[in-house]
Amino acid sequence: MRVFVTGATGFIGSAIVDQLLGDGHEVLGLARSEAAGLALARLGVTAHLADLTDPAGLAAAARGCDGVIHTAFIHDFSNFMAAIEVDRLAVEAMVAALEGSGKPMVIASGTLMVAHGRPATEADAPLSPAAPRAAAEFTVLSAAERGVRGCVVRLPPPVHDRTRAGLITRIAPLARESGVSAYVGEGANVWPAVHHLDAARLFCLALEKASPGTRLHAVAEEGIAMKPIAEAIGERLGVPTRSVAPEEAGAHFGPFAGFVGLDNPSTSVVTRETMDWRPREVGLLADIAAAEYLI
Repeated sequence: MRVFVTGATGFIGSAIVDQLLGDGHEVLGLARSEAAGLALARLGVTAHLADLTDPAGLAAAARGCDGVIHTAFIHDFSNFMAAIEVDRLAVEAMVAALEGSGKPMVIASGTLMVAHGRPATEADAPLSPAAPRAAAEFTVLSAAERGVRGCVVRLPPPVHDRTRAGLITRIAPLARESGVSAYVGEGANVWPAVHHLDAARLFCLALEKASPGTRLHAVAEEGIAMKPIAEAIGERLGVPTRSVAPEEAGAHFGPFAGFVGLDNPSTSVVTRETMDWRPREVGLLADIAAAEYLI
C-alpha cells in the first residue's frame, strides 16, 4: 500500500513512518521544507513538499495514494482557533480527494475534547460541536457516506518517550524556571497516556482494518493523577512539588492552565478488542524519571 502521511517528520508521524516501512508499505511523506524532504529521502520515503495551509496540494497527494494517515497539526497555542480551522480545511480537502474510492483515511484527534470527570470511551462524541478538532472528526467519521473508510485515533495529552511527552513537555520548563513543580488543587485529576511507539502501531492497524466511521483510543494508561506527574517532574529536576490553587493556575501555567486542571480519564477497551492492540512500551512516569527533556 502507498500511504500519504502528514506530520511524517514529527514525533508520532516519524514513528508511524518507521512502522509502515517495516510492514512493507511505501510512504509519501508531507515535508514543509527541503531539509525535511531530504531527511525523509534518507529513510526511503518520497517527500511531498507542501504544508497544511495548502489544501489543494494535500488533496493531490492523497489522491495519488492508497490511504492517508493525518497527524500533522500547527501547535500554535497563541492562535489555536486558526490552527483548528487550517486542520479542518486540510481534512475536508483530503476526504474530498478520496471520495468514492473506498480508501482508508485515519486522522489524529484528542481525548481532552471528549468526556471530563468520567472515563471517556470510544462511543463518546466530542463535548461540543465547537470543541477543538470536532469538525475534523465529524468530517472523517461521516466520510463513509462519501465512499471513504474514515477512522479517528484519539491521543492522550501526553504521548511520550524519553525525549518528549506532549503537553508535559510544554509545562515541565515552567517547573525549572519557577523552581517548583506544581499541580492544581489536590492534584487528583488524571490524564491518560500512551507511548508514541504504541500509538504508531495503532495508527497502522487502523489503516489496515478499522471499519468505516470508527473512533479508536490510543490509551495505554487510563488515568495518571497530576500530583504524581508533578512529583516525577520535580524529582527529575531536583525541585520541590507543591499545589497551586485553581485561581493561581493561570499565573503559574500561563496558556496551559486550562489543560492542567482537567480530569480526563479515558478507556481503550473497544480499541484493544477490535484492533487486537496491546500496548507494550514503558509507562509515562518511568519515561519522566529518565526524561532527556528535563536534563
